[in-house]
Amino acid sequence: MAILSLFKKQAQNNQNIAHQLTLEDVLAPSEIEVDFNNLRIDNRFFRTYFVSDYPRFVEPNWLEPLISFDHSLLISMFIYPSQSSGVLDELKRKIAEMEATIQTDLERGRGVDPTVEVALEDAHLLQDQLVRGVERFFQFSLYVSVPSNSKEELHNTSKLVESTLASLSITARPTTLQMEDGFRSTLPLGQDQLNLTHNMDTTALATTFPFASSELTANEGIMYGINEHNDSLILFDRFSLENGNSCIFAKSGAGKSYLVKLEALRSLMFGVEVIVIDPEQEYLPLAQAVGGEFINFSTSSPAKINPFDLSQSSTDGENEGNLPSSGSELGRKILSLTSFLKLVLGQLSATEAAVLDRSLKQTYQLKGITDNPKTQLNPPSGPPLMEDLYRVLIGMEEKGAMELAARLERFIKGSLAGIFSTQSNIDLKNPFTVFSVRDLPDQLRPLAIHMILEYVWTKIRTKLKRRIMIVDEAWYLMRNPDSADFLVDMAKRARKYYLGLTTITQDVEDFLTNERGKEIISNSSIQILLKQAPASIDLLADIFNLSEGEARLLLSEGIGQGLFFAGNTHVAMRVVASPQEHQLVTSNPQELMARQNV
Repeated sequence: MAILSLFKKQAQNNQNIAHQLTLEDVLAPSEIEVDFNNLRIDNRFFRTYFVSDYPRFVEPNWLEPLISFDHSLLISMFIYPSQSSGVLDELKRKIAEMEATIQTDLERGRGVDPTVEVALEDAHLLQDQLVRGVERFFQFSLYVSVPSNSKEELHNTSKLVESTLASLSITARPTTLQMEDGFRSTLPLGQDQLNLTHNMDTTALATTFPFASSELTANEGIMYGINEHNDSLILFDRFSLENGNSCIFAKSGAGKSYLVKLEALRSLMFGVEVIVIDPEQEYLPLAQAVGGEFINFSTSSPAKINPFDLSQSSTDGENEGNLPSSGSELGRKILSLTSFLKLVLGQLSATEAAVLDRSLKQTYQLKGITDNPKTQLNPPSGPPLMEDLYRVLIGMEEKGAMELAARLERFIKGSLAGIFSTQSNIDLKNPFTVFSVRDLPDQLRPLAIHMILEYVWTKIRTKLKRRIMIVDEAWYLMRNPDSADFLVDMAKRARKYYLGLTTITQDVEDFLTNERGKEIISNSSIQILLKQAPASIDLLADIFNLSEGEARLLLSEGIGQGLFFAGNTHVAMRVVASPQEHQLVTSNPQELMARQNV
């Protein structure tokens, strides 16, 4: 009983202590260390600056480089109105002092200090405006706190802040020995504990208001969405940038396919051809609505693609292109075929790779196709097939060749026969072409996507035209080094053929942990980040250099909301569509079922 009563007494004491805690006790950090030049709160470091000198002339939005600084900053402004009568008296005294200084210099035969002359001119102008009531007088304070995770980061970021302010002709100094007061002055408490003010009139003060926000409104292009900073339209032409590539990252259900379908639909109105790799048959309603061609690629599908097609050959016997042929076309094709066949055959040894290279060249030679460009243009018997390569390997009678033929046999005579061993019977003449791979087994999807991309790449190189190539679920290709290399090469060279490559993925880990995936991002002038999963946000924040606020935004945003990056500018975006567009692009299962039941 004594032990029980002791426990009850201890529980009551703990409850009393809990009742005595205030909100400040709960929010307060565990420790604070105040140093001469910085402040440490738990594991975070802060340094505060006050502005001691301003430029003589300022323009509207002159503080925009500070507001848009590429690092989280705490910025506070304090404005104190002053009585005009007292200001006029002080101004009159200052004018008298400066005039006396100039007169003394003249009497003593010394040159007049130009800074005094400029200050006197400004004082006379301000005095005249105050007397007329055109201007009012204010005291203005500007403080900036730099937060960082380490002292080294604090030092580097502080240097960048100082240089940014110096580029605006602003002198900023750290609040040495007053770091705690400086930090408190930048908190959203409305308390100026430094009171380091500077004189400003109404016009100058108005230019300091941070109402600036990034805009992505151009004179031409399509609408991607609404700028959530200022409700302006995000109008953009992707082909006006260094390249027309874009990449989109979002978790499942965040609206990435919705956005891409909207972009495709609106681009079609401006004469842009659109080609889509569709893993889940999401683009079928849109293709039907715009009169596009929907190709359901499967083991039983009549649509066929021959991986051995050359860019100078055409299924209808006509060379569409106006680009010059190249004697290196066969060599390029053999290299790309080697990458594709590595997916089909698996890992190759050095001996097997050499055998495959010889056999590919021999396969083309048997069809009369050599390095001579004339033999590559519409060969009489057409390009070779996978079955021709199989026969060449069988005929070489080398150990490595026989092993390769055995691996290839299931695509010639086995369960996968006919998928890759038939002449192509499709073309890309429709402005909107969709290749669906939904009905293929999972193990064949990467092969089919790679083959379709290679076929499209081969065909578009014959004629310059504005095109968009959409690769949905690009992580399928990033899992294999050879297919990843092909996609990166396509992203780097697409600009030369007026092609904009759009890569979409929800598997951020597979894409961004791969160096080839990062190369695709660096070669994409447009990047769009929609709602993200908590497990992926740290990786994205590191790759895209997101601030804490932007990272939180991507975790809390709704469907169709996120960040839109174009060149050096990025804004928060909200995707919007008209009711007619929404009917065409939505993939919401509830809406689709309701529509079917009507």
